[in-house]
Amino acid sequence: GVWRQTRALLFKNCLIKCRTKKSSVQEVLFPLFFLFWLILMSMMHPHRKYDEVANTNLGPLDMSQLVNFVIGYTPPTRVTRDIMKKVAFDNFEDGIITEEYLSEEELQEASALKPSNFVGVVFKDSMSYQLRFHDSIAMSSIYTESR
Repeated sequence: GVWRQTRALLFKNCLIKCRTKKSSVQEVLFPLFFLFWLILMSMMHPHRKYDEVANTNLGPLDMSQLVNFVIGYTPPTRVTRDIMKKVAFDNFEDGIITEEYLSEEELQEASALKPSNFVGVVFKDSMSYQLRFHDSIAMSSIYTESR
């Protein structure tokens, strides 16, 4: 019955494994090799854990650096206007000059004309953005990951 069939199947599989030693060894060694490779890669690039930074008073903001400071942003939508209005007037007493641009090209041209006091903000959606400084891009990120 069932026991004879199971025993015959096990015997057949043992014969196949004995006759094909190369593939049998590969079946065992390849997963071990890839496991070793993954462990080696994780040891070469360890994840860094950054400790929590305590809340501290950073002191007053030097407002002399923000004189004639311009923040340009694109695309001009209702959400981006609300965000930039909040940035300009809620965080600074005198307010910061905000300018809206229809495209990233117009924003880059404006950045080239006034590079010392201009920062561009390109909104990808309502939750993500890119900061544009003169000839460079800074990505917004909450988390810092190891490379």
